[in-house]
Amino acid sequence: MSIIELERTAPAASITPLTRREQVVLSNLSEDVTLEQIATKLFVTRNTVKSQVRSVYRKIGVSTRADAVAWARQAGIRTV
Repeated sequence: MSIIELERTAPAASITPLTRREQVVLSNLSEDVTLEQIATKLFVTRNTVKSQVRSVYRKIGVSTRADAVAWARQAGIRTV
């Protein structure tokens, strides 16, 4: 999904809201960090982070990390 397609997505109010933990995981998601590193920082397992990332992708309608990071920035969620 490109930035242009992201702009065409439904407003944030109409999507299923992200949980606080999903917001935390999304804010820690960037191109240069692994799921293992996020898990260590958040004191959870890699599988927990993987599950939360999948849930975030589904809720915001993306399928790649780059798209999720771009969506977060557009939505005003600060990423590391």
